[in-house]
Amino acid sequence: MELTLLPDSLSLAVAIFLLISSTLTSMITASLGAGGGVLLLVLMASWMPPAAIIPVHGMIQLGSNAGRAALTRQHIDWKVIAAFAPGVVVGAGVGAWLLVDLPSHIWQLTIAAFVLYLCWGPPLPKGSLGSAGVFLASGLTSFISLFVGATGPLVAAFIKQIHTDRFRTVSTFATAMTLQHAPKALVFTVAGFVFPDWIPFILAMIVAGFGGTWLGLHLLKTLSNRWFNHAFNVVLTALAVRLIWLAGVSAGWW
Repeated sequence: MELTLLPDSLSLAVAIFLLISSTLTSMITASLGAGGGVLLLVLMASWMPPAAIIPVHGMIQLGSNAGRAALTRQHIDWKVIAAFAPGVVVGAGVGAWLLVDLPSHIWQLTIAAFVLYLCWGPPLPKGSLGSAGVFLASGLTSFISLFVGATGPLVAAFIKQIHTDRFRTVSTFATAMTLQHAPKALVFTVAGFVFPDWIPFILAMIVAGFGGTWLGLHLLKTLSNRWFNHAFNVVLTALAVRLIWLAGVSAGWW
């Protein structure tokens, strides 16, 4: 199959706009802990074919999070990741087996409710933050991710319950999301999505995102843990409110 630099459905102007967006959104995630991936998903949804949005976004986020994890590898909580990885396999496996069209507003409201609770509710019991709790959170979010592609805020909010150090939070979250996005290539290839048409664009977006991550991590060094945690909560809350709004639109409530 012949490779072209851009798929037919994407113009050069839109591709350049999305490349700049990849840099800026990666910088947001690296400095504030979360938010960039969902913002990029929104922008991609405005310009790209619906069938391509979640598969292509998943591959871009795989590369972007892998780069962020590599740059902050000394801060990764490997105990959390060891429990998270099996959950990804189970959740993605069940999701690939079902691969059904689930009502989007149900998942959007569910994710929003959990994010708001994890940000502003009482702390989770310590037992739920152990290996079993991490495994369950990983399995559930990995399952949902195949259908809605917007579980990053929920994973970020859960990891925030475990760590207060900003570098520990960013690095562990990046590693967890790298694992969660990895199965999407196999799942969507089996489902019939033609990735080769998008490979040059995906690679360019990953490179642009790596530059944004580098800038964002330098900004993160200037922040205190307390300021970071406040900003993190605000960003996640804004994302949860957006999910509630989208759920209402999907359900026809407004």
